[in-house]
Amino acid sequence: MAQCTAPSRGHRTSSAAAACPACRGRSRYGSYSNNYNSYRSDSYPSYSSSGGSSLSSRSARPRWSQVGSSVLYTPAEVQTLTPFRETVEKQANKPDLRDIFLCHAWDDRGGAAKELHDLLESRGVSVWFSEKDVALGTPLLREIDRGLAKSRVGIVLVTPALLRRIQAQGIADKELSVLLARDQLIPIVHGTTYEALREISPMLASRSGLSTGENLMADVAAKLAELVTLEDEVRNS
Repeated sequence: MAQCTAPSRGHRTSSAAAACPACRGRSRYGSYSNNYNSYRSDSYPSYSSSGGSSLSSRSARPRWSQVGSSVLYTPAEVQTLTPFRETVEKQANKPDLRDIFLCHAWDDRGGAAKELHDLLESRGVSVWFSEKDVALGTPLLREIDRGLAKSRVGIVLVTPALLRRIQAQGIADKELSVLLARDQLIPIVHGTTYEALREISPMLASRSGLSTGENLMADVAAKLAELVTLEDEVRNS
């Protein structure tokens, strides 16, 4: 059986198809073009919008990714995080700000929230975390408000416990209201889904973010760390 020459020569023109022993005589928009397109998508690496070769059609490299970084992003994640990066860069001349404000449910303070906090701090990220930043006897809501005002980016750890807190209109719900108003909130979905979140808080679910269903918690922390890390030339500009 004659072999199609699309993989080596391509069938971008009718003359190329006519010269192929397997495809000659077929219509211009016949199966030879499908064979060619199928071969291209399966055999060549895709390219991200930044111009670099990516490892798959789902990987991209944001402009703020550090040289030699092994952290991989989806194009959707790059699109989601870019406005937050722009905010971080605009605040580069404010060294007194914390990098990240971590909003979480009280029940997660010794579990998932602490894990994410520790992973971020291990990467040099300064995190406002109620477990260490609110002293005993201090009005919690007042300290939360101060923490939000002194942080570049807010993240909310969306867990089953947080969804219960939002339903009960607890402290977490008040934090979210302030963060949503400031348009500086990145949801981190952990142990639940956006569908479940949408049933409880459609406004929060409308925000794109990151999910540990698609990434390990350590990978989420790595992406957040790159997001808020500024090179010296940016800080001094």
